[in-house]
Amino acid sequence: QVQLVESGGGLVQPGGSLRLSCVASESTSSMFAMGWYRQFPGKEREFVAVAAKPTLNYAESVKGRFTVSRDNAKRTVYLEMKNLKPEDTAVYFCYVDPKGFGGKTISWGQGTQVTVSS
Repeated sequence: QVQLVESGGGLVQPGGSLRLSCVASESTSSMFAMGWYRQFPGKEREFVAVAAKPTLNYAESVKGRFTVSRDNAKRTVYLEMKNLKPEDTAVYFCYVDPKGFGGKTISWGQGTQVTVSS
């Protein structure tokens, strides 16, 4: 399993921005997909965004506001979040899917809280 460490969460006002980072414990150059999920209280995790070879994909609810990117030289995946809304409040988890097999081959970060509130 790949170890993942997230940072960048916090409290922000509606309309504000945050950038989440997630550093992997090993090289990400050959990894098929790196991305983000989020989890609302009492709910299942839901897909947010993924940087997969060769495409980027987003949940409909974040399109145009969130941008996912990866820097393999830094073993890092980012989630740039703009125009944040209270309904974006959740715990955000990064993940890597090294070969695109999904399931138990996926590694997860510990999660970082994002709170959007005035």
